[in-house]
Amino acid sequence: MADRLLIHLVGSIPLDNAEDVFRTVSSAVGSYLRRIPDGENGPRRLWIGMISAMLEQHPDFELDPEEPSFAMRLWTGEVHRELKRLRFRPGCSPREVRFATNYAGMAIESFAVFDRLQRDGVVPAGVKFQIAIPSPMAPSYNYISHRCRAEFLEIFGQHLLDEVAKIADVLPHDRIAIQWDVLQEILVLEGYFPDRPGDYWSEIRSVLGRIGNGVPARIELGYHLCYGSPKDQHLVQPKDSAIMVEVIRAIQEEVRRPIEFFHLPVPIERKDAAFFRPLAGLDLRPESELYLGLVHLNDDAGNKARLAAAKEFTGVAGVGTECGWGRGDPARVRLLLEAHRHMVA
Repeated sequence: MADRLLIHLVGSIPLDNAEDVFRTVSSAVGSYLRRIPDGENGPRRLWIGMISAMLEQHPDFELDPEEPSFAMRLWTGEVHRELKRLRFRPGCSPREVRFATNYAGMAIESFAVFDRLQRDGVVPAGVKFQIAIPSPMAPSYNYISHRCRAEFLEIFGQHLLDEVAKIADVLPHDRIAIQWDVLQEILVLEGYFPDRPGDYWSEIRSVLGRIGNGVPARIELGYHLCYGSPKDQHLVQPKDSAIMVEVIRAIQEEVRRPIEFFHLPVPIERKDAAFFRPLAGLDLRPESELYLGLVHLNDDAGNKARLAAAKEFTGVAGVGTECGWGRGDPARVRLLLEAHRHMVA
């Protein structure tokens, strides 16, 4: 059926390992997937938390004593974390700094499990392995002093593209997808960071274009736009979908290769036309699919209402949750998968 809805899983799933994720997800909703993540377990469970730990121990970085801590607040005003910003150590050459994130190694390891299970018929044929990587703006704005942020953004962005190149050298391009996770860009546009630069829009466009163009054309490319999910709460509550529409428009203008999908969050409270109306101006390319993160647990009626409201303004290829589930209770995984099935079956 042409109007058959699909399911998009953002990435993190709090199960023990990639095999548990592939088996659990495939048995529950495999026939509704184009792509399947490995659950981002292990060091990726807290998203960029592993980058924070790596930078804190890095010999070329130190705390910037001239920069105050940044209070990461939830949209309610509650302080989630106090972030101490780092700077390059005096005397180091930033262009010679190297990082050890191992995104490529973890992707290659998970693909071996994915490949075995797909050959055994556990993962449905045709489903691709989805590899999520944070935009380089994520650690740049959370952990780096504004005095050296631009330089860090350049070299860490290149590191992530080098990781993509390692993935592309080893894994079959027609069986994988790269998803860039885009949060800090949204927060900058929402005015969340008090030290955003004057040319923040050009910085955002440059970064999102660079990382998209750095993915080989035969590998599927997607962007997950985000408002954060610590404690299952946004860092900012979106007024509507307008900023996300602007980001997608900028990405399409900057990225020269095909873009297969975009994923946008929808807060549980928003069933109103005002939230979705900006999507009417979303002129997606023919190859691009839109997935809306409007599935919320224990709210089947609300999920359907959000979908119906969205469809008044745009085509919807599929549904998902607002963000990943990695910080949540593992007992919720099957319930969340059931909530997705209720939407698409």
